[in-house]
Amino acid sequence: MHARIYQPTKTAMQSGKANTAKWVLDFDAETAKRIDPLMGWTGSGDMNGQVRMTFASKEEAVAYAKAHAIAFQVVDPQIRRPKPKAYADNFRTDRKGTWTH
Repeated sequence: MHARIYQPTKTAMQSGKANTAKWVLDFDAETAKRIDPLMGWTGSGDMNGQVRMTFASKEEAVAYAKAHAIAFQVVDPQIRRPKPKAYADNFRTDRKGTWTH
């Protein structure tokens, strides 16, 4: 049983950073998924693939994994550095490039 501890990123459908402050412990799949021949659904006998635990900090998640003898890998998040932009920058007179409209 192997787990991954990470901090989830924001989805493409959200503009804010909601639900990205917590740390998540997910288990890796131990068996491959199989396709049901009658209905075509994808299934698995691995119940740990459905388990997703959230923690307030990375240290809590690591302590839980160590206390329950779970092999784990910690994936540190990349720091997001947004570039400040303003709509008025489109109309600056000293902008580089030609005026297109």
